Amino acid sequence: MKLFRIVWKTIIYNFSSSALCILLSALGTAILCLVLLLSSQINRQISLNGSHVDLVVGAKGSPLQLILSSIFHVDYPTGNILLDDARKIAAHPLVKLAVPLSIGDNYQGFRIVGTDSRFLDLYGLHLVSGKWGASDFEAVIGHEVAKSEGLKCGDKIVGAHGLADSGDLHGDHPYTIVGILEESRSIADRLVLTNLSSVWHMHEHEHQHQEHQRQHQEKEEVHDLLNMNVQGREITSMLIRYKNPTAVAMFPRLVNQTTNMQAASPAIESARLFSMMGVGLDAASVLAVVLMLMAAVSVFASLYNSFKNRKYELAIMRSMGAAKSVLFKLMLLEGMLITAMGAISGVLLAHIAALAIAVEEGGHFVDAYGFGIEEISVVLAALLLGFSAALIPAAKAYSTPISETLAK
Repeated sequence: MKLFRIVWKTIIYNFSSSALCILLSALGTAILCLVLLLSSQINRQISLNGSHVDLVVGAKGSPLQLILSSIFHVDYPTGNILLDDARKIAAHPLVKLAVPLSIGDNYQGFRIVGTDSRFLDLYGLHLVSGKWGASDFEAVIGHEVAKSEGLKCGDKIVGAHGLADSGDLHGDHPYTIVGILEESRSIADRLVLTNLSSVWHMHEHEHQHQEHQRQHQEKEEVHDLLNMNVQGREITSMLIRYKNPTAVAMFPRLVNQTTNMQAASPAIESARLFSMMGVGLDAASVLAVVLMLMAAVSVFASLYNSFKNRKYELAIMRSMGAAKSVLFKLMLLEGMLITAMGAISGVLLAHIAALAIAVEEGGHFVDAYGFGIEEISVVLAALLLGFSAALIPAAKAYSTPISETLAK
């Protein structure tokens, strides 16, 4: 502890030279931690959300846009498709499960998605309270929606038109919350789920809505995609799970060549997305490593200069009974402490930057509050660099001749 106090006072006394080392170490650590944090979390979210779906069928356009809007819910849809056409695709022998999606509204920035109860089966979701909304304008909300807005079963919410929370409110048709999903750490935590007819009727003229209400009282509503009356109805996209692996090669080509829709593979498009991001992440990683190496060089230069300026003091310490090992530990501890201060500051900076990114992109991919093994690895690497940079000055201090130094 006494040795630590001496080192700390030395760093404070020579703060002008130590500050540059701390700054470079902090910047390098921050960039490297942020890169590792983003890449690991985005990769985990891509795997978590895309692994349940084999294919997405939607309007022709950008396949990546279709995946982003239907799987990750972070982009605008490519358009709509007829539900009648989607029903024909769903009835194909190669299809095990087909789940329709209708997207267009939001609640406080959380997307309202029209679908059916098979959405829960597709993603393996469970209700922590309530039930699936079988009637119009009943909603099941994700864990994060309930937590952030303080909602519970029985509450009413009002959706807004469009995918941004600044759209016109649909005040005439509030949704009643009838179920809350268990936390899944997937995109489902941020969704408001309702049935397809609720989304359709939300955007119809008032007399059309009244006509539907009359028909709804005359017969029980049917939610099965293969049986419901779909003439003229449209959906945004359809999520498909194959019955067997042979469909991977055959089914997307069948959809793309024989229909006016497009089929996009989440696995292929996610890999493409990650490879596009990987170029920037790799460049940032190289910059971070360069900064950390510069920090190590700066620590070495700072300690070496400090040793030259303090040779007399070190010799005095030796003459007063301090062992060579004490001087060696003194220089090593100083180098590692400077690096540790920079590394810890860098980790904090990385999480502040991650928080800003999470706020900007809506928290779909980035969790700024989670600490992982990546940060520990970076800090340990920074400490190892600090240890290596301090070895030569420490060795010099260890071998300082008392008599020659005091004579000069």
